[in-house]
Amino acid sequence: MTQTVVLIDYGSGNLRSAEKALVRAAAGTADIVVTHDPEAVARADRVVLPGVGAFKACMDALAARSGVIEALNDAVIRRAAPFLGICVGMQLMASRGLEFGVTPGLGWIDGDVRKIAPSDPALKVPHMGWNNLEAVSGLPVLAGLRAGAPVYFTHSFAMYPQDTADVAAYVDHGGRFPAAVARDNLAGVQFHPEKSQASGLRLLADFLEWRP
Repeated sequence: MTQTVVLIDYGSGNLRSAEKALVRAAAGTADIVVTHDPEAVARADRVVLPGVGAFKACMDALAARSGVIEALNDAVIRRAAPFLGICVGMQLMASRGLEFGVTPGLGWIDGDVRKIAPSDPALKVPHMGWNNLEAVSGLPVLAGLRAGAPVYFTHSFAMYPQDTADVAAYVDHGGRFPAAVARDNLAGVQFHPEKSQASGLRLLADFLEWRP
């Protein structure tokens, strides 16, 4: 039976590129459904939450879709459907974001989302472009990635889990910060798989086969 992968539509800027990348990675083995229908989210086999922009704006937009956060909790927390957060979609997993004040997140992984501060003033924020991953964990959802794999970033804030065991990979941009997080059926990446060419497609393909 073909699995259903729900890509949450809440007005995020990278929705269509993420959809195209998932369709390509699935290669006909999964139905990629773009929706914010709570019933579809609640019964999904897998869930992907994209995100571009400010934490508060994205959290507000997600909350504005009636029933979606409740459906996410049903699918991901209560039923343990595999979940992947992309960029701000990863950040929303945190306890809170510290951009434009304090905004509560989904609270799935304890930690804060705060602005990165490179030690080298020549390094710009936003952090945009290709960087190599460091200290990639051996988790199956990251099986296709390795230390040194180039992936594409565009962000000014990063998620810092309270428990470093939740960090699945790091990146260095004038200082090391988390590039991926994972716990149980939860996974998130600060970089954009849909813009990361072969490495990104491999990550998405591994997510589609992941059995946490």
